[in-house]
Amino acid sequence: MKLFCTFVYRFGSQEFGTFKGVLYLRGSILPLIPASCRWMCNMLNAPAADRNKDPILSVLKSRLTSDRHLDALEISSGTGQHVVHFAKAFPNITWQPSEVDAQSISSIEAYRQHHKLQNVKPPIHLDVSQSWENWGGIQAESCDLVVNINMMHISPLACTKGLFNAVGKILKPQGLLLTYGPYAFNGSITPQSNVDFDHSLRSRNPEWGLRDVSLLTSLGQDNGLRLEEIVDMPANNKCLLFCKDSVV
Repeated sequence: MKLFCTFVYRFGSQEFGTFKGVLYLRGSILPLIPASCRWMCNMLNAPAADRNKDPILSVLKSRLTSDRHLDALEISSGTGQHVVHFAKAFPNITWQPSEVDAQSISSIEAYRQHHKLQNVKPPIHLDVSQSWENWGGIQAESCDLVVNINMMHISPLACTKGLFNAVGKILKPQGLLLTYGPYAFNGSITPQSNVDFDHSLRSRNPEWGLRDVSLLTSLGQDNGLRLEEIVDMPANNKCLLFCKDSVV
């Protein structure tokens, strides 16, 4: 959902207003929009991100207790709401957001510009199904933390496999991978709302659907990542915490 600008500007004796990203002057649409409004009108808003950003932040705070500088990569950053929220809470962490969707990349950059956070880098284009060597210049063993929120169930299985294959390479020893979303356990999905959600996803795209934690555990082991903790989250979601050797 777009966050539409509703600001009023005054330049000399002229008044300007904006509606749905378009600048108006006394009823006439002008071809140019002030830069400040232009990027703010790119800010997308996902209500689910507003609901889950604090619970996920609490999990991160429980694990990231050091004040030393860390480097974090968020894979599939979506609107950008999460990365700016986390960056405010962890000024000692440099955050690299990423996305495959151009509109989402614009939204992330808009949030970054709006909040003026020095510890959030410009978003990069990242196709998680591709080999990590094609991940926008991310280097081997360069990340202390990788975060992936609500991606696996709305993407092909190749993306989940690509995630684990790459994270095993780009995490530093003792690095942490946090994933968040709804999951299946040993072939079973509970409660019924998650069963219905899984059916809805698969009806929209047969390659989508809730991933089984047993599969993710196996993918992690194949790539040097150990599932250390499963944290219950609101709305029948989980945080999965995978460690490369040990915690951050």
